[in-house]
Amino acid sequence: MAAGKSISKTAMWILMGLLILGLAGFGATNLSGNIRTIGTVGDKPVPVDSYFRALQQEIRSFEQQTGQTLPFARAREIGLDRAVLQRIVEDRALDHEATEMGLSIGDENLRDRILDIPAFRGLDGTFDREGYRFALEQSGLSEAEFEEQLREEVARTLLQGAVLSGVAMPDTYVDTLINYVGARASFTWTLLGEGDLAEPVPAPDEATLRAHYDDNTDVFTLPETRRITYALLTPDMLIDEVEIEESALRELYDARSEEFNQPERRLVERLAFLDEEAAAAALASLETGATFEDLVEERGLTLQDVDLGDVARDELGDAGEAVFAAEVGAVAGPLPSPLGSALFRVNGVLPPLETSFEEAQEMLRPMLVNDRAQRLVDVQAQSFDDMLAGGATLEELATDTDMVLNEIDWTEESDEDIAGYEAFREAARAVTPEDFPEIGQLDDGGLFALRLNEVLPPRPAPFEDARAAVAAHWRAAETARLLNIEIEAALPQLKEGTDFSELGFDAVREENLLRSDYVGGTPAGFMNTVFEMQEGEVRTLDAEGGVVIVRLDSTAGPEDGAETDALREQIRAQAGQALAEDIFDIYRGDVTRRADPQINQQALQAVHVNFP
Repeated sequence: MAAGKSISKTAMWILMGLLILGLAGFGATNLSGNIRTIGTVGDKPVPVDSYFRALQQEIRSFEQQTGQTLPFARAREIGLDRAVLQRIVEDRALDHEATEMGLSIGDENLRDRILDIPAFRGLDGTFDREGYRFALEQSGLSEAEFEEQLREEVARTLLQGAVLSGVAMPDTYVDTLINYVGARASFTWTLLGEGDLAEPVPAPDEATLRAHYDDNTDVFTLPETRRITYALLTPDMLIDEVEIEESALRELYDARSEEFNQPERRLVERLAFLDEEAAAAALASLETGATFEDLVEERGLTLQDVDLGDVARDELGDAGEAVFAAEVGAVAGPLPSPLGSALFRVNGVLPPLETSFEEAQEMLRPMLVNDRAQRLVDVQAQSFDDMLAGGATLEELATDTDMVLNEIDWTEESDEDIAGYEAFREAARAVTPEDFPEIGQLDDGGLFALRLNEVLPPRPAPFEDARAAVAAHWRAAETARLLNIEIEAALPQLKEGTDFSELGFDAVREENLLRSDYVGGTPAGFMNTVFEMQEGEVRTLDAEGGVVIVRLDSTAGPEDGAETDALREQIRAQAGQALAEDIFDIYRGDVTRRADPQINQQALQAVHVNFP
């Protein structure tokens, strides 16, 4: 018996040792030797083990997030080692500062914190002195070293908390943000279009259009265009070559017979009881005026809780015959169920589904055709790759195989035909003139290969190609110009407060809108413009194909209420936290500079060689 206890206790010590080693990180013992530190920060050493563990943990975290192995050379390229070293140096600088300030915790506080560490507890949940000693010994720490580290960590946390908690954002800042976000504006506006002109817009002549084109070439500029030749093969292109035997159709029909031939099903609800007597009593209450819903509610349930959905006869077991004999709306029971004696209510009948082979062919044939066409594409993929690897051009590939050759002027806005496939878009975006074509796969199983022929930089579209766009743009601009001329006389009256309707405008009155609100039919940035205006001010804004007239009638501050109060507290907390973190970053940087860190590059390199 004593031997058994000894083994259990030893196992417990080993387990706790492993927990500590998990924090210490494996491999740290290889670094002990004569090198104990990688430098100093103030009067605080930077232990080799601390840097090794932190760097190892950072690499593992990166690998877990990306799902890829991170070689140490790559970790150094992305600056992972420097970030870890900087973090450790800053922590040690804070430790040095806390010591200089005389900030520490007493022995009793330290004792309580050690007792709270789960790794140092025995199987009975209480602190195990031998387990504590054994765990520290296995991690290469003495009790004095561990307790000193714990004191420093607590002191550092207290120092950080003192800086962060002592910062509060001034009320003026919070009020300014609230007043900006919650400000409200009431205004009247109207949208005028070409139909509101006294005379129609005259048709432009050739010279007018060309002049407008020359003045607005930025509007008619084409984006960077990639001229691409591509070869394509999709399953749809091979459908006509696929022949389907009747035997294959019958085999698929038999395999999916449950879909084409379904027995009668019923929409059923089941309410279970403790025993048959309780179920019978509930059924009797239905005859005296109670409803099935009443019974469900008495059990503390909802109709959703008792709903079985649509079920077949054999799914109900011994209750199947009686339930399927009941009329729609009737309650059958008491009947047996896996939950005990139950009442069943029938809510609907789904008649049996019987689809003959001849009827199912219309559905089955396209499925088989598409499947076989996809296989025909798949089996050729490797041969296409081999041909391209052997030096075949896309033109030769299209000549010698089922692939079809085509060209596209591709831009980031392209989405027609093959440009609608994300795989093609990614390839078109990445390809260079030096790249050799290779086979890629589309979402629908198709195959493609492409070649970049030329990259056209952004340039004005030829006038003839852009003629329709130029005419439309000129017409919109001319409409806005003529509208502004015609409404010029009305603006002074609107500024004096004359109602829009008195001047013949069909206007809309908006009440207490926020900056974040959207008003349909207005140009971009409309609400920002409204909040820039003074009360009574009238402005005209060019809109698509017309002009917007807007008058700011009144403004108001944020609406009083729980929602504004909650927003105020949220802004106060977020802004206060951001300010505290900024101040702490500045403080930590100053503390680090004053601590004058000294790092031994040879010791640092000795740590790095332990990483693969």
